[in-house]
Amino acid sequence: MNEKQKKKISKFLSLVLRHKPEEIGIELDDQGWVSVSELLDGLNRNKMNITIEMLQEVVVSNDKQRFVFSDDESQIRANQGHSVSVELGYEEAIPPQILRHGTPEKFVSSIMADGLLKMQRHHVHLHVDIETSIAVGARRGKPVLLEIRSEEMHRDGFRFYVTPNNVWLTDHVPAKYIQIAKDQ
Repeated sequence: MNEKQKKKISKFLSLVLRHKPEEIGIELDDQGWVSVSELLDGLNRNKMNITIEMLQEVVVSNDKQRFVFSDDESQIRANQGHSVSVELGYEEAIPPQILRHGTPEKFVSSIMADGLLKMQRHHVHLHVDIETSIAVGARRGKPVLLEIRSEEMHRDGFRFYVTPNNVWLTDHVPAKYIQIAKDQ
């Protein structure tokens, strides 16, 4: 399977495991899991023609580790980014001093006024590393790197969670904790 095929499958998996499972006639449980066989049946009913080996390759090779198999590999779910109602069960964690968020330049003024809002997702997504943050911000325009004073937020009572693929989640980041990174 080439990179283009893997990317196409990954994007479609993101759609059905995070936003629209009904698109292929599957149903996620309360924690976002679906059986691998049900997922493959749904994908193949929709002419995706994906084998278990292809699915495993997409999950393992995904650069952002968007998906995870259950321990026995009988189920699969997205790690974060859901717009459908799920409870991922992540435990509260103490964040590092600074987390980062990449955003398109066109959103900076509203973020600096209103903070980072989760919008249709369950949480605001933050990262430790600069490269990932910039890549996320570049998806819809010229990226701007924001630094979040997450340790200070935590001291002030905000809750943070970290996913298996190292994405930090919180409900909202007020503007007073955000600054534009100086080294851009």
